[in-house]
Amino acid sequence: MDTYCGANCESCPSRADCRGCYATGGSPFGGRCVAAERIRAAGREAYAAFKEALRGEINALLAAEGIPAAERLFELRGYYVNLPFPTPGGGEVKFLNDRDVYLGAQIELKEPGRCCGVAADDTFILICRYGAGGSEPELVLFKKR
Repeated sequence: MDTYCGANCESCPSRADCRGCYATGGSPFGGRCVAAERIRAAGREAYAAFKEALRGEINALLAAEGIPAAERLFELRGYYVNLPFPTPGGGEVKFLNDRDVYLGAQIELKEPGRCCGVAADDTFILICRYGAGGSEPELVLFKKR
């Protein structure tokens, strides 16, 4: 499969659900893909610059929270990173779209069994903490850009 971002589709766990970047005009799962949108609009070099600037912005926010920096951002399907956060009334809320593709990273924390997750696009940055398999998610920050 050909991709806008150069991802290796052969190793993708969502390959069976993917309709392909070129075939769908950059919506392989039916939603937005920040990588495809940026690359189609301005090319891969501009996308790489956007991605690096976003990583810098994210790392500044992580540092303010005492969380280690993200070394790299990856294209991530919303389905895998759209955690249900508990609400004060006992319900749950999700902030992402399962069909979209975001930029994100997972950062291991010093707390045993806990990680920090980051998901972002050109409109927001979400930072959270969670346990194994996304258990016990805790929203750290949701910032509009």
